[in-house]
Amino acid sequence: MTSVSLFKQDGSKDGSIDLNENIFGIEPNENVVFDTVVMQRASQRQGTNGVKSRGQVSGGGKKPWRQKGTGRARQGSIRSPQWVGGGVVFGPTSRSYSYHLPKKVTRLAVKSVLSEKVSEDNFVVVDSINFDAPKTKEFANLLKNLDAATKTLVVLEDINDNVARSAKNIPNVQVISAKGVNTLDVLNAKKVVITKAALSQVEEVLA
Repeated sequence: MTSVSLFKQDGSKDGSIDLNENIFGIEPNENVVFDTVVMQRASQRQGTNGVKSRGQVSGGGKKPWRQKGTGRARQGSIRSPQWVGGGVVFGPTSRSYSYHLPKKVTRLAVKSVLSEKVSEDNFVVVDSINFDAPKTKEFANLLKNLDAATKTLVVLEDINDNVARSAKNIPNVQVISAKGVNTLDVLNAKKVVITKAALSQVEEVLA
């Protein structure tokens, strides 16, 4: 059984907590993680680049000059690709780059990166994280006490507005809900700080 220390909000230890071996104790599958990261990054692309073809540019309805007898090359429209202001051949068009992998694959990828964080001792479980008001200094002290002052992903059972606003001005800190745990965010973080309630939700989804 895999277990990690359980901390209080002030950074003191409060015993230990057992983790689901099938989620936090598996052998990471690097190929699945790679495929999932590529899929997520592709889905983040805007795909708003685009050009106009010769059928979309304005003007050019009239033939520039007659077909024969001028000594010049024959032309059908001043909006042909070889003309300045003409259409573009084989240019980029607006499109969506997103695609989906099977749910079993994406879940295995999340399990793999979470298991890696646990094996590296970069997975911290906190009893709860609550603030009466946005308090950036207290949130920074919390991360410092948990030895998570660098790139950190904080996972809550529900997005608490006070906690989210407390972390907003701290560099390299991201706050997400348990439902939003994904491969790319976990992989980009040096440490994962998760509440006990959020941990239960993650285990319920990935079990």
